[in-house]
Amino acid sequence: MTDELRLILLGLAVAVLGAALGWLVRSSLWRRGLRRRQSFFGLPPSAECLLVVDREAGAAEFTVTRHDVFALLELSPLIKECGAHAQVHGHDAPLQSLGERTEFCVGGPESSRRMALHLRSLLPGVRVHSDPELGPRHGEFRIGSETYPMEQGVTEYVLLARLTAGEGPEERPAFLFCGQRAITHQAAARYLARHHQRLHRRYGRRPFVLLLKVVNSQAYGPDVVELVADVTRKARTAPAKSAKDGKDGKSEKDGKSDKSEKGEKSEA
Repeated sequence: MTDELRLILLGLAVAVLGAALGWLVRSSLWRRGLRRRQSFFGLPPSAECLLVVDREAGAAEFTVTRHDVFALLELSPLIKECGAHAQVHGHDAPLQSLGERTEFCVGGPESSRRMALHLRSLLPGVRVHSDPELGPRHGEFRIGSETYPMEQGVTEYVLLARLTAGEGPEERPAFLFCGQRAITHQAAARYLARHHQRLHRRYGRRPFVLLLKVVNSQAYGPDVVELVADVTRKARTAPAKSAKDGKDGKSEKDGKSDKSEKGEKSEA
């Protein structure tokens, strides 16, 4: 065997060994990333999850808006990558309690009973003004003491939340996409799909509630999204009664007692 042939064989061996090591490293990193995604979304292989959608406002029959369908399409690749299976349900269908299966709930409290239930039980610090008679304040978010009005097509807000009913390792999370308009649901779903790795690094399996702002949707659709704030603490804390309310309640009771006492004296 000549020296040239030995060098060729040695080069081939090094190339094969390098390719094998590179494949092993990439495969290890991919599996590690997959386990992180599965942990973050609560979707182990062959698990089932729920996609809960609301109905289009004003529709006679159950109809899903176009942007809510797009929101589900944003989530579908994430579910497929985790090796899980999804079931689509309407917001008013009888479903299992929170924690049984991972849930992706899309819609506002006005059009989704399931979302309204989640807000009441899990996010008591959030108020959504859904009464049309409020005029410009219709759809306004109130989180703690801050308000976030909607300017349709220009500035719209949406809550993206990961919540659990308990702290156990087997507890499955619920992801909420609660916005002022249907297009904001698609924007929040796209934000989650793009930034779930960063969110996992920051929060792990802990709950979070993020307030997102969709900018100029009439021109850019759901593409321009800004993170306004992490409102986890405010959203999960029920608003306390003000001291004024307590004083008013006390004075009202005192007034009633005074009146009753006067009445008793007059009868005597």
